[in-house]
Amino acid sequence: MKPVTYLKLMAGCVVFAGSALVSTQVQAHGGLSMAEDMCKLTVGPYMMHFSGYQPGNTQEKQFCEDIPATGQTIVVLDYIEQELRSLPTEVRIIRDTGSEQNLDADTVLHLPAKVYPSGSVDFTYTFDKPGKFVGLVTVGEQQKHVSRFPFSVGEPKSFSKYLYSIYMVPVLALVIVLAIVFFFRDRRKSSEVAAS
Repeated sequence: MKPVTYLKLMAGCVVFAGSALVSTQVQAHGGLSMAEDMCKLTVGPYMMHFSGYQPGNTQEKQFCEDIPATGQTIVVLDYIEQELRSLPTEVRIIRDTGSEQNLDADTVLHLPAKVYPSGSVDFTYTFDKPGKFVGLVTVGEQQKHVSRFPFSVGEPKSFSKYLYSIYMVPVLALVIVLAIVFFFRDRRKSSEVAAS
């Protein structure tokens, strides 16, 4: 193979590895995703617009996934589909203990199932300590559709960047080492052919 082919192969591997790592970060937040500058929460076949605010910390700046600091937090879920206005919606925030066996003991906030004809669910909660939590939004009769999204409160962003680099550095190093090995192996073969 020509060195140009190896460079293309290496570039393809880097793009693939990078996209795989980015997609795992996206999946880490469960039903929450950013689309068209809107944070959307997927609950079964339905979508809600998710907005979070901390008036005491970030004034009017909106956040989508992780909550930047402890303190008073306002969360607003606006229905995107009209059908949601006639369905009961339940909201629960629990401590992320790794198990959801004892929901009542782990629950820090619970809004019982209720129909919201206005198309908007909002609540205020004061997080007094940093940590990891899970949001559960349930829609429909007999809890038909459930969205589960983990999030952190008051944890520095550098921690998530650090975890990301832990995964990214070895993958990129492996790709670079393989590219160098293939490149020099090809050069050695071509010099042997030229010598004979």
